[in-house]
Amino acid sequence: MSSKTRSKIALSGGCHWCTEAIFDALKGVNLVEQGWVSSEHEEASTLSEAVIVHYDEKVIELDILIEVHLLTHNATSNHAFRKKYRSAIYTFSKSQEIEAQKILKEKQALFEKPLITKVYPFHRFKLNEEQFLNYYKKDPSKPFCQSYIEPKLQMLMKRYSTLLLSF
Repeated sequence: MSSKTRSKIALSGGCHWCTEAIFDALKGVNLVEQGWVSSEHEEASTLSEAVIVHYDEKVIELDILIEVHLLTHNATSNHAFRKKYRSAIYTFSKSQEIEAQKILKEKQALFEKPLITKVYPFHRFKLNEEQFLNYYKKDPSKPFCQSYIEPKLQMLMKRYSTLLLSF
């Protein structure tokens, strides 16, 4: 695979176990790193549960990744856990930041309420402990997986079936 088609984006919004399982299910995603992310921007300088999604632009576009992200967590309301579960997109270049901002504005049409998701420049990532990585893949029958991850995967199956790997 050419390095020109490989890209990465960091996403936070909900539990990183859920987010990891969602993006692991998509064709064109080569790697999902699960852990915590931050930006140097003051309002996003604390670590928030997140994933870094490494993907092949020829197979899946940033537009779809951001849409899936917005539809699989509560991207329209603040709550007490927003620092831990910040609704955000972390970019790795100025051009990616501009593209993500544009996509975010376009995706607002999918929602009745205003999106609270912000775009920040990526600063730092801390990988989760080994025991929590690939949480869903290790045992999808766990109550947490059945209650929180499985419904999101089922929604993806209905809406994006052609983009999903078999699971």
